[in-house]
Amino acid sequence: MTVENDIGLLERTLTALDRPAWDVTPEDIDRVVGDLALAGRAASTRREYLQIFKGFHRFLQVRKAVEIEAGFGVRLVCPVDEFNASRHVGDDSPAQLPPPTPERVAEFFDFLKARVATARKYAPAARDYAMFRTLYHAGLRSEEVSLLDRPDLHFTRGPFGKLHVRFGKGARTSGPRPRWVPMLDGLDLVLHWFLDDVRGEFPDSPVLLADESGASLHRGTIRNRLRYLMELEGRPATDRFSPHALRRACATHNYERGVDLVAIQQLLGHWTVSSTMRYVRPSATFIEDAYRRAVATTLGELTAKGDSSA
Repeated sequence: MTVENDIGLLERTLTALDRPAWDVTPEDIDRVVGDLALAGRAASTRREYLQIFKGFHRFLQVRKAVEIEAGFGVRLVCPVDEFNASRHVGDDSPAQLPPPTPERVAEFFDFLKARVATARKYAPAARDYAMFRTLYHAGLRSEEVSLLDRPDLHFTRGPFGKLHVRFGKGARTSGPRPRWVPMLDGLDLVLHWFLDDVRGEFPDSPVLLADESGASLHRGTIRNRLRYLMELEGRPATDRFSPHALRRACATHNYERGVDLVAIQQLLGHWTVSSTMRYVRPSATFIEDAYRRAVATTLGELTAKGDSSA
């Protein structure tokens, strides 16, 4: 009976993930466990879903890794880690877990920028800086940034330039859903610098953010790279975050700045605004900050009217 229960639970988990186990990403784990939390399922149930998937994925790594890599070109890296889904098995739903603050993100980028000047290998350190800036400012998924090619940068398209995300995640089995993403907050300058001063240090290939062989970085490599860099940074575990948390931070910080929710939806490539709202987790002072901005705007308008009437 236990085996039958485990098989049934695994089948439900894989059905909810809606893709082969070797293609599952941390974002998929977040989505499924988040849906369970929003549906009111107990923390123990969410934990069971994660454990059964981890056990199955471990089986694939031990018994089927060579066949999967040969057949699908995928190196198995378990998408369940301490940075994304482990928090989701507690009593808090993922929607209640705040992304890194703008100040925390800025501190991390300052660390990466300083590291470029001191790292033993300049090119990978510079690539990491450009890559994580792209994940944050463009709100991309790890697999989306890994599949960017150099021709996908269009610096003259629109007022800020745009990224052509050709392999955006589609809904269920609809296939890739391309979209255009503006290079906001100086991302165009970062990517100009990367192309002009850094990309030539890597082997020639179409890939934008390549590894040292010129190939695309695997999404698991990006996640592991971020973990390694935050360990180097030396911040406590509570200050660390995942690549997917940078995507949530992009949504939240733009919302806090007053960007229209539909615009954020288009930026992230979500099918519905409700999906985007699950990513938005305003800060504890969001109401007070919005109130101050509204009051300041009203006072400015009244002052301007008073000056004109005088």
